[in-house]
Amino acid sequence: MAKTKSTFECMACGYQSPKWMGKCPNCSSWNQMEEVIEYKAKGPKTAITESSSTERVEKLKNITKESTPRSTTYIREFDRVLGGGIVPGSLILIGGDPGIGKSTLLLQVCALLSKENAVLYISGEESVRQTKLRADRLNEDAGELSVYAETNLQIIHETVKKTNPKFLVIDSIQTIFHPEVTSAPGSVSQVRECTQELMRMAKNMNIATFIVGHVTKEGQIAGPRLLEHMVDTVLYFEGDTHHSYRILRAVKNRFGSTNEMGIFEMRNTGLNEVLNPSEMFLEERTKNVAGSTIVATMEGTRPLLVEVQALVTPTTFHNPRRMATGVDHNRLSLLMAVLEKKQGLLLQQQDAYIKVAGGVKLDEPAVDLSVIVSIASSFNDKATRGDDCFIGEVGLTGEVRRVARIEQRVQEAAKLGFKRAIIPKNNIGGWDFPEGIEVIGIANISEALRLAFN
Repeated sequence: MAKTKSTFECMACGYQSPKWMGKCPNCSSWNQMEEVIEYKAKGPKTAITESSSTERVEKLKNITKESTPRSTTYIREFDRVLGGGIVPGSLILIGGDPGIGKSTLLLQVCALLSKENAVLYISGEESVRQTKLRADRLNEDAGELSVYAETNLQIIHETVKKTNPKFLVIDSIQTIFHPEVTSAPGSVSQVRECTQELMRMAKNMNIATFIVGHVTKEGQIAGPRLLEHMVDTVLYFEGDTHHSYRILRAVKNRFGSTNEMGIFEMRNTGLNEVLNPSEMFLEERTKNVAGSTIVATMEGTRPLLVEVQALVTPTTFHNPRRMATGVDHNRLSLLMAVLEKKQGLLLQQQDAYIKVAGGVKLDEPAVDLSVIVSIASSFNDKATRGDDCFIGEVGLTGEVRRVARIEQRVQEAAKLGFKRAIIPKNNIGGWDFPEGIEVIGIANISEALRLAFN
């Protein structure tokens, strides 16, 4: 009979301990230690994939540069987030809340790719008939897509070797298990080992592999953080289940930018890409109301116009509340301190709430001027012009600093019908202004507020 050994493993980072601890000494997470029973095997565990390689050590200058064309998915929003298409042999991890549409998105991608390439869709959560029912609801023809329902990694590897697909989808990694790892499917050991084997399979056989990962209640992909370091690209599919719009965001990409974002709309027939998200974010805004401003932000290479809303109300408590949705909380406190010091606004007795409409998260400094103007607008109960756009970084002394890619931002504002763009003074010059919009340069927030409320 095989000998057993009980250890405790952290579900957040994979740290192992011979005894249970409330706090993990490696990642400082609480209540993450779970018992893992290990069986002592008779021989060493062997890898599934072949370890032999034909590569040899070479000088970098002697290696010839080969152009590896990316494979397009014919979904422009998806290709943009990936950096222009799918790189052969890459390992892509996509995570999101349950029911957000991860499997639907990948099924649509596989249906389009299967028209010209060999694609294998492996489902560990559904049977092939259930996958067929889900594919029938889509507008795309998925008749050439190969589907397989299996959770054993060894059987999956043998199937991949026989079919030799160009693209592989694993849905999901938490349901796949390695037969030589004794822990349960979905545990840290299983997720780490299965991902390692899938990475070897993708690199050795030059198969572009997509892995679906579940997320925890904190919004992180379940499993060790090592999982995100192993893969080439990490995508998060975000959105509210009560709304139809979904956001695909890249948080790691070895072959492209990590600031790209794709917008989709969930319908009964699948996901439809939104080609003009600025118009979508502004379609429900109310013009000429206090506390509302428009900012032109950059999401990767795409300019995006969104609405920043502020609500400033008197407080009845000694410590006023500062709440921000879509904007960094510390950034909000800093900008309110600048308004108090440089403009004399008494905000110490006011609660302040900031929200970016549409669920977009803005983390670039060009949003500062829009937040400043919206707070002052709500505090004074004065509305700004509905066709104004504010762009600029605000310093601690009240100056407005230059921002990058000002030309693309102003062109996007002009395309959507805005009449004035208030930008940093140092961004004026060196480029041609678009027709139909007045570009005004300012040096400090005093000039910005005077123009906004004139």
